[in-house]
Amino acid sequence: MIEFRSVTKQFPDGTVAVDDFDLVIPPRQTTVLVGSSGCGKTTLLRMINRMIDPSSGSILIDGEDTAKLAPVQLRRRIGYVMQNSGLLPHRKVVDNVATVPLLNGVPKGEARERALELLDTVGLDRSLATKYPRQLSGGQQQRVGVARGLAADPNILLMDEPFGAVDPIVRAELQRETIRLQQELGKTVVFVTHDIDEAFLLGHQVVILQKGGHIAQLGSPAEILANPADDFVATFVGADRGKRALRIQRVDGRDVVVDQNGTPTGVLQP
Repeated sequence: MIEFRSVTKQFPDGTVAVDDFDLVIPPRQTTVLVGSSGCGKTTLLRMINRMIDPSSGSILIDGEDTAKLAPVQLRRRIGYVMQNSGLLPHRKVVDNVATVPLLNGVPKGEARERALELLDTVGLDRSLATKYPRQLSGGQQQRVGVARGLAADPNILLMDEPFGAVDPIVRAELQRETIRLQQELGKTVVFVTHDIDEAFLLGHQVVILQKGGHIAQLGSPAEILANPADDFVATFVGADRGKRALRIQRVDGRDVVVDQNGTPTGVLQP
């Protein structure tokens, strides 16, 4: 479990990115922080593994204050996946994935074998292990990034807009892969995005943020859709425009889901 207690982050230029933030992130679920640029979501994510330290307040992992932990050691036990994968361009795929286990003292042979197993886990062929990042597609690079984040078998996986730089088809594939991995591995995932559809697809718990890290609404996707807290949330999720007001229309013997404008959004399966 991750807990934010009265966390504030003010940068040297006086900008208050997060102001008096409280949140409990339950274990073995995916919590999505979603909001527009400047709402503090990435700052919150990076404070978990102390890439950024709070100005005040505390962040606890299973009751332990992270301020009392060495930042480097903390980061090596928390998986981190970023946009554009962040792979080391001069190192082969297998060595990129094995980086953290090697830093943690795992023997090279064991670390490389673990890396190969993780390529299987994220749906990549082992033949890619000897390739360099530049030889992979954007989607393949992101999968390698996920494998690297899982390499130390962390209980917590942080994902900072990891699919924002790939095309929509690849993004949908990676989203499905993320759901599958969570079902199989049961990690505590904290996922940052500006896309409410992605948030609703991936999140058990969704946190809609406003400027300064203020929580506009917290709940499951169903709870938020059923009862938007205010006009801001209704607008953000599209409820005020009828985007989420769907109905069934019979077309050629099939049940087609359409929005209030009659635009098809899907087909009901028998």
